Amino acid sequence: MKYLAKIIAGDLEGLRIISACSSGAKVKVSDIKYLESNKVFLLSIERIKVENEEDKKVNSILRFDFVEKSRSKNIDQSDKEAVLELAGIDYFKNNNVYEINLIFNNNAHIALTTETIEARLEDQSETK
Repeated sequence: MKYLAKIIAGDLEGLRIISACSSGAKVKVSDIKYLESNKVFLLSIERIKVENEEDKKVNSILRFDFVEKSRSKNIDQSDKEAVLELAGIDYFKNNNVYEINLIFNNNAHIALTTETIEARLEDQSETK
């Protein structure tokens, strides 16, 4: 059965599901965008559909809304062709602010500061 997934997370449990589905995903540095004026953070990822047993690769968009600030560590943003592997997503709450951490291989990570958890993983197309 062929279908494209769309997962919307508004809480920790949803974020865990998105993390599990996108663990091991590949993303080019050039496919990571922070639209500061819109408070949107986007990653175009290639992931394996772990939610079914076919192990097909699929292109997906990982989107975070209401992002106030974005910080990265150990990512060379001038190397647009560099490929990172997403190990997982976690978060912690500090007062009324969440910090969502995108953890990549090679000790690289991106921290997103937001007042609410609003994330979605949306499949775009299967890869060949």
